[in-house]
Amino acid sequence: MITLKNIVKSFEDKVVLQDVSSMFQPGLTNLIIGQSGSGKTVLMKCIVGLLTPEQGQVLYDDRNLVTMTKRERTLLRREMGMIFQSAALFDSMTVMQNVMFPLDMFSSESAHRRAERALYCLDRVGLSNATQKFPGEISGGMQKRVAIARAIALKPRFLFCDEPNSGLDPKTSAVIDELISDLTHELGTTTIINTHDMNSVHTIGEHILFLRHGKNDWEGSMKDIEDTASQALKEFINPQMAHH
Repeated sequence: MITLKNIVKSFEDKVVLQDVSSMFQPGLTNLIIGQSGSGKTVLMKCIVGLLTPEQGQVLYDDRNLVTMTKRERTLLRREMGMIFQSAALFDSMTVMQNVMFPLDMFSSESAHRRAERALYCLDRVGLSNATQKFPGEISGGMQKRVAIARAIALKPRFLFCDEPNSGLDPKTSAVIDELISDLTHELGTTTIINTHDMNSVHTIGEHILFLRHGKNDWEGSMKDIEDTASQALKEFINPQMAHH
């Protein structure tokens, strides 16, 4: 579980996150949504430790990331899997080598077991027949699936996805969403997804945090959205309906 307590982050004199608190549960897809400029990317960076908030706590179970030593952070990073907007694969490595990379870096298992694990992960994302291809030879959607396989290789407890559907067509996006959702339930990860894809919100949004002007404007499940009092959320989720 990841708990945010009163996160404040500013750049020079501009406050980007104002007192954001939330709780992200394991085994659920936790979505952070909001207009661009709402602070969701900055929040994600604070959660994974790429940025340090001026105030507040980022608790992994009960461990506060903000006050951790460098060594504690390094150990925590091994429990994290990350999928970035661009698939961020190594172009000069095959699909298999890309998924092997974190295993070769951090796993103490034998080479045989590491290869088995990489193949298992590729199989889970439906790519067991593309192991010897290079990223440049496969589609954007396939690259994203390789990135997912790589992110789950070390059996992370925490999975972070930054705009996983950016640049993908709706059909491919749906496949990626379903994959992330299935893996979250199967692995019991605490999954946090930054997205502006409304289809994702509707199909896999089990817990949703709506940021607006750097504040936690609304929080709940997809089911709760229908009863929300937040006009801003209604307009964001369904621009057409807001005007009736």
